[in-house]
Amino acid sequence: MATTEDRLETAPAPQAEDLLARIEALEAASAGEVKQTNKLTIIAWGGDLDRIWPTTILATTAAASGMESSVFFTFWGLFAIVRPGVRITGDNWMQKMMSAMNPGSAQKAKLSRYHFGGAGPTMFKKLAGDHQVATPDELIQTARELGVRLIPCQMTMDLLGLKREDLLDGLEEPIGAATAIAEMRTAAVSLFI
Repeated sequence: MATTEDRLETAPAPQAEDLLARIEALEAASAGEVKQTNKLTIIAWGGDLDRIWPTTILATTAAASGMESSVFFTFWGLFAIVRPGVRITGDNWMQKMMSAMNPGSAQKAKLSRYHFGGAGPTMFKKLAGDHQVATPDELIQTARELGVRLIPCQMTMDLLGLKREDLLDGLEEPIGAATAIAEMRTAAVSLFI
């Protein structure tokens, strides 16, 4: 019987040491992990109506449900936050041509498909009105009111010749891709629309 008691007394010690070593290894491995927060980050690269609409719906829904929400507007998506009435921007003919080819502002966005010679966006907006769905420009305003961080891309602004005064009021300061990726890194949900 003494042999059994000796085994019971000595057996737990190596197991405890092994368990402690495993816990320490897990803690060390998780120390470098990024903690995700209750946050939605959207990279809005498309300026078409059928991309702006889901972007603004998702961002406002997340904010209304208590999530931190941010939208990084880059490339053609940047035109969704251009002030209505701003049409031709840029300093050289290439920038001016790029701005002329984009409708400017969410109010004038076109559909990516089923454009029907200009009738598509009108029909889509009519259907949205009939079903009491807010327009993208209304949703952008709601997003600002809900505290959604609307962030323009500085590189795209430089590339397309857009100035801060060409954009809507109430936006965050422009940032670059590295900062946008840092935003996405801590978000529980990241989308590219």
